[in-house]
Amino acid sequence: MLDSVIFDLDGTLWDTTHIGAKIWSEAAWKRNVNVIVTADQLKGLYGLPTEIIAKTLFASCPEEVALDIMKESCERQCPYLEKDGGILFPKLVETLNELKKRYRLFIVSNCQEGYIQCFIKGNQLEGYFEDFEYPGRTGLSKTDNIRMIVNCNQLKNPIYVGDTLGDATASKEAGIPFIYARYGFGYVEHYDGVIDMLSQLTYLSLPRNKLSTYR
Repeated sequence: MLDSVIFDLDGTLWDTTHIGAKIWSEAAWKRNVNVIVTADQLKGLYGLPTEIIAKTLFASCPEEVALDIMKESCERQCPYLEKDGGILFPKLVETLNELKKRYRLFIVSNCQEGYIQCFIKGNQLEGYFEDFEYPGRTGLSKTDNIRMIVNCNQLKNPIYVGDTLGDATASKEAGIPFIYARYGFGYVEHYDGVIDMLSQLTYLSLPRNKLSTYR
C-alpha cells in the first residue's frame, strides 16, 4: 500500500524561472558576459544539477566564470524567494493538506544549499514535509538522494512525482514508481502514472504491481 510521496520541486511544486532568469542575467552582466537568460531557457534546464545549468547557459565562458555566476545566482536567489516566493502551482496547499492525511511527504531536488528551505519558509509550508535532500548538502545524484530519503525514513512503498526525464530516470534507478507531472517543464514518455494538475494526486491510484519493490 502506498505510504509516501517524494516530490521534485521546480516544475512540480512551483515555478521560479522568471526570478532565476533575472538574477542569472544580472550576475553574468557583472562579469561582462553578454548573455540574457530567459525563463523559457531555464524551464528547459531546471531539474539538471546547477553546475550543468551554468555550463550550458554560459558555454562560451571559461568554466570557472560560469560556476562563479552560478554561485552568486544561487546565493542571491534564496533570500529573494524566501521574502517574495515563487509561483506556486494551483491548489498546492489544498493538495498537500489532503495528501498529508494519508501519506508521508518528502522533497528531493537537484538544487543548492538553502533552496528547498526558502521554498518552505517563504510559503509557510513548515510541517508538511518530514525530510528533504539535495546535492548542495549531500553531493549526491538525485537517484542517491531518493535512496537516502527512502532508507533514512524507512519508507516501504513511496512514489516520486516529477516533471522531467531526469526525474523519471532517477526514480527508475532508485526502484520506485514515477508519477509524471505533465503540467511541468519537461517531456517524459515512460511513467507509471500521470497528472495534469497537482490536485489529481489526491485520487491517484496505481496497480499493486506498480508499487515500489525497493529494498
